[in-house]
Amino acid sequence: MKPPGWLFGLALLAGGATASAQPAPLALAIRAGQVGERFDGYMGFVVPPSPEVRRQVAAVNLRRRNLYIELAGRRNVNPAVVGVATGCQLLRQLSPGEAYLLPDGKWRRWTPGQQAPVPEQCG
Repeated sequence: MKPPGWLFGLALLAGGATASAQPAPLALAIRAGQVGERFDGYMGFVVPPSPEVRRQVAAVNLRRRNLYIELAGRRNVNPAVVGVATGCQLLRQLSPGEAYLLPDGKWRRWTPGQQAPVPEQCG
């Protein structure tokens, strides 16, 4: 099922995980494939992170969660719906080598020439 159009573009509002937009330790962890985007709109750990990276990911995920709750309240939907729609956008914006998690629970790394790694519900 494709999410409603109003949910697209949330990646920027939700603190998308582009390496250049993140503090240094998190940016390095993203580029190294140690931290990645999850299909549900949150960041996750591919390998156990350093305490600093753990704190930074927790801060990003808290900002995203708060935004998802706010937007869900305005649209009368579940915050998880907003999160998944944002996850669809974030997965489409991966850079080569970045890690991502799909609903099957397996971490992967995006490679050039590969189709955008998005779950079926992204459409």
